[in-house]
This record gives sequence, C-alpha cells and structure tokens, in this order.
Amino acid sequence: MSEATSSNEYREQRLANLAALQELGYPPYGGAFKRSGSLAELREDFAEERPVTAAGRLTTVRDMGKSIFADLRDGSDRFQIYVQKKAVGDEAFQAFKLLDLGDQIGVEGAQFTTRTGEATIKVATWTLLSKALLPPPEKWHGLKDVELRYRQRYLDLVGNPEVRELFNKRSAMILEIRSYLAARDFIEVETPMLQSQAGGAAAKPFVTHYGALGSDVYLRIAPELYLKRLLVGGFDKVFELNRNFRNEGLDRTHNPEFTMLEIYEAFSDVNGMRELIQGMITHVAESVFGGLKVGEGDTALDLTPPWREATYHELVREKMGDDWFDLSLADACAKAEGIGLDLDPAWDKLMVTHEVYEKTIEPALMQPTFVTRLPASLVPLARACPDDPSLVDVFELVIRGQEVAPAYTEMNDPIEQRRRFMEQAGDDAAKIDQDFVTALEHGMPPAGGMGVGIDRLMMILSGAEAIRDVILFPQLKRIAD
Repeated sequence: MSEATSSNEYREQRLANLAALQELGYPPYGGAFKRSGSLAELREDFAEERPVTAAGRLTTVRDMGKSIFADLRDGSDRFQIYVQKKAVGDEAFQAFKLLDLGDQIGVEGAQFTTRTGEATIKVATWTLLSKALLPPPEKWHGLKDVELRYRQRYLDLVGNPEVRELFNKRSAMILEIRSYLAARDFIEVETPMLQSQAGGAAAKPFVTHYGALGSDVYLRIAPELYLKRLLVGGFDKVFELNRNFRNEGLDRTHNPEFTMLEIYEAFSDVNGMRELIQGMITHVAESVFGGLKVGEGDTALDLTPPWREATYHELVREKMGDDWFDLSLADACAKAEGIGLDLDPAWDKLMVTHEVYEKTIEPALMQPTFVTRLPASLVPLARACPDDPSLVDVFELVIRGQEVAPAYTEMNDPIEQRRRFMEQAGDDAAKIDQDFVTALEHGMPPAGGMGVGIDRLMMILSGAEAIRDVILFPQLKRIAD
C-alpha cells in the first residue's frame, strides 16, 4: 500500500493501481455479491472451518510477505481476513497487493481462529467490488475535524463506528415510537408539506412559488391545523412523523429542517398527553438506550416517573421573587437587566417575563419537568384554563434545559379561535386560515394534542451536545467557491 504526500498524489497512485488491476482481469466496479451475512452475524455465528462469503471495506492491511492479514468493515462490525499466496494463487495474490485502504471487496473462504484467538476468514477467492480513488480519513482512527464530519457525513460514518451506532439508535427510537403509538390505536397519517398558508406555530416560513397554480406557497412550519381537520373528519387518534421547516437561526438546538412527531387524540386533554409522553419516553429509554438513568455527572438524568410538575408562574417567582408579577414594567425591566438580560425597549411585561423564562429558567431545568399554565397570548391554539382565562391548559416538557414536547388541551371553539387569530394577525386578515376556522365550525371534538421534537429527544437520550450530531445531514453555511 503506497504512502503519498498529497491527496492528488494519493489519487494518481490509486488510479494507477486501478489500471493495473484491470490489466490483471479485475474490473474496478463489480456487481452484486451474495453474502453469508453481515460481519456482525458472521462473528456471532462463528464456527471453525465453516464456509462463508463476506464483503466490506478494506480498513487495515498487514503484509507478511507471502501472506496478508487485513480487516474488512461493513455497517455492522469488523472482521479479519487472511490471504495466503499459495491458497489464492500468484496472480490473485499479486492483485490483492494492489488494493488500497477504502476499497470494497468480497471474499469467499472458511472461518478459523488464529493463534492469538482472532476470528478470521481464510480467503480462497476474492472479488473487487468498488475501487476507492480517495484515501480514508485519518487511516480509520476516527474523523476528528467537526466541520468535515458534518459536511462529509459519509466519512464520519466510515471513520467513526460510534457515529453509525448513534444513527442506528435514532432509527430504532423512531421505530419504537411508531410501535408504541400503533399499540394504542393511533393511526399514522400524512399532511401537506407545501401549504397555502403557514400555520400551526409562530415562526418565519420558507416561501417558494408553485408555477402550475401561479401562487406562492410555504414549506410547513407545523402540520397542526391539518391534523385537527382530521379530528373534525372523524379520526380519533392520529399522529404524523414529519419534517418541518423554519426560516430562522442555526444554533446548538436549532436546525431549519427538523423532525417532529405531532399527536392528536379526540376526547382527551393535556392530562392524556402527559401520560402518553411520559410512557413513551420511558419506553424508548428502556428499550433502545438501556434504562431510565441517562448520562453521567452534572448532566445525568433520571427518567423514573412521575416527573415534576410546576406552573409557569411558580418557576418565575422562584427565580425573580414572589413580587415579580406585581412589579411595574420599569421595575421588572430593571430587575431583569440586573441578572444580565438584554431587553428590547418595545417589550411589554409579558415579553420581559418570557425572556426571563427562556434565558434563565428553562435552561436550568435539567430533570424532566412539565411546565404548566402558560400565559394565553403565548399559545393561541390552546383552551383557556377554566379557573383563569388569562392562562391556557398546556404543558411544556423540558429536559436538559430544552423544550422537548409542548402539549395542549386543544381549542375547539371556532368563535374564540377566530378572535385569537385576528388578534394575532392584526390588520392582515389574509394570515388567518379561514378554512381551518370553517372546519372548526363543523364541530371538532375536545382533544389533546402534542408535538415532540425528535431531534431534541435524540440529543437528550444519547447525550449528544448539538443537534447537528443527531441529524445525518445538518444545514451548514455554504463554503465560498
């Protein structure tokens, strides 16, 4: 295996090896190769002298002269192979020496155990399946450049098996969520990603133009209003695992394209959603991540139910004092600035209070906490609390300082819903989804609804520090040409 000093020299040498392999009768890009199983399965079912076929990427080579030990790696595991000149023949052995790290090959042979106790395949024949023209990252010892890991995720997956395992767990988590809901008679549905109005949440949408209809449309910021239409239509339990898009900032917990689970249950309420999310997360933690104790040290979580409940006002008073809600706007601003907050002079008392909550209270809620009874103006789609119409019957589930799952007792009063929409839209009546209000006027049953941030949930259960770590292809700033 040659050592070159630049990527161009590496590539030129690999092209030369490709040409030499072709001359020896080894096409550089082969077809399908039938395997006895994945490398993990071969290791699990290992038996001395068992004939097997295996395939994978060449990751290490140790040339012993007339024999070669090498490692193959596929998406499941690593497995050692042994290529002996007298076993494969002079020409095949010569050709094998022209292989480079990263090449994909198939082998046929028999399993045996080396003197050092290593499960190995003694190769009888081998096939070149795909010639790699560029070298692997850092000689397979792990890709460390964080920016490169995100931009070239395929190299991250090749060089860091633990990253591949992380995304295997993400897939397993989503499968368990689907199974958990299906076992409780929820039906999975699909609603439009292109919408004539961006509704269901407060966010800046991505706008595009639909030529066939000659009109602008929006990538959805939430599927909520369509899912509620299904409640009107008689679907009692629905959910959607969906991609949402919000034309906003990038940071540790935000990506403009993200995965949400939205759930609606007719004849339920916020209490039903609380039971559902607590059961679902604990089920996933136990079945996919091995238990209810997650992480270590200061960030360790205990997901053992029941989880803490606290009202929005209680948490604000704990942080800012019992007299906070009696303070004037000026005194509240002074107190908030005194703990280091940067306030907009145009904000009213509610906005100042919510800035205190979002910047100082929510980030400190490490253990699972249901934050309840939020101000009504913050949540226009939720039902008011029966004892105080200035508050809404909701919770925000916060874990590790992140909102993971907001849930509501849903608003099903079309007159009140229209009033709130008009208040939110101001003078721009075109922002009101009139069709949704019309649907409500046909009668929507009382319901509980909830959104679950799948990416954030994966961060919490896996211990990942950034949302980019749990999204295969996160959005990144474009590199200038």
